[in-house]
Amino acid sequence: MKKLLILFGGASSEHEVSCLSAASVLKHLDKTKYEIYKVGITKTGEWFLTDSSPEEIENGSWLQNPENRRAALSPDTWIRGLIVLRQAGQTEPNERGAKAESRETACEIIELDAVFPVLHGKFGEDGTMQGLLDLARIPYVGAGTTASAASMDKSITKAMVQPTGVAQADFYLTDRYTFASNPEDILREAEEHFNGRYPLFVKPANAGSSVGISKAKNSRELFNAIRIAACEDHKILIEEAITGREIEVAVLGNRHPKASLVGEILAANEFYDYDAKYVNQQSKTRILDDVAEEKQEEIRQAAVTIYKTMGCQGLARVDFFLTEEGRVVFNEINTLPGFTNISMYPKLWEATDLPYSQLLDTLIALAMDEME
Repeated sequence: MKKLLILFGGASSEHEVSCLSAASVLKHLDKTKYEIYKVGITKTGEWFLTDSSPEEIENGSWLQNPENRRAALSPDTWIRGLIVLRQAGQTEPNERGAKAESRETACEIIELDAVFPVLHGKFGEDGTMQGLLDLARIPYVGAGTTASAASMDKSITKAMVQPTGVAQADFYLTDRYTFASNPEDILREAEEHFNGRYPLFVKPANAGSSVGISKAKNSRELFNAIRIAACEDHKILIEEAITGREIEVAVLGNRHPKASLVGEILAANEFYDYDAKYVNQQSKTRILDDVAEEKQEEIRQAAVTIYKTMGCQGLARVDFFLTEEGRVVFNEINTLPGFTNISMYPKLWEATDLPYSQLLDTLIALAMDEME
């Protein structure tokens, strides 16, 4: 059996979503094919090998598991896996009298065949984890270091997609330092860029799951939206609002990627924000069935074009708007999309006759480059 590590949690604003995704992945993995190891990363960046159940990972109680052991992925290619402390750390007084965790020296090594980083957002989807795995030379599910970093940064993505000819929303880029030093000038320049048009969407350049995104309908709301986005990333993207249906395509593959059927988001909120994606049960997803096949094929081809342009491997979800006039407008790409029981990526492949468990097998095989 292949030794497979599932990484979940993470020191990001998408920690809870990652836990939901990991629990769903664990429930669908074929236990006869894989020897599964689970490492949870806390919000403060601590790593623990855990034997917690998917349900415990889902509800967060895995953090209190007394059997958790500290663990770390080693960049040493001789190890090619996890270094795990044999016993839980104990506390002892340090030289200042305060309690500090002792450094456990006895450890074991777990060699790995592949890693599935079920991580979303910063320190998981942005190339940092991928860089560590590249150093260790351990195969992993998803895009490589460069593609992950470029796809995570919305401003870099826009620059790379522009030469493809796929339509995008007009945008204005600023940063938290410039805004903090002269907010009036930034507001004026942004409004001039869009010729005074509202509404506008304000997004942190590096954040996933719609974290930190706001819709601004006037100058005051624009000011507040920039402040919110600046809490998530130093680069801030201001975009024109595109009126249209929110549609998504799942892409799968390495050298010869394929696109799924086209899905549509019916957001419960004004736009598909974090609450609409993961909290509000009124949000719905559906397979697009009222659009001509020629238009759907155009959308699928655009998704594959963007996937290749960004240098992706394994998987990605590519999001678009479809306007009333039939214009296809690229929104964003997600290299490690959600895998919860309501997430669009696995649902799209299920509708395209690739069940969840087989999808996971395919992703792991792609990570190990055993198939096209």
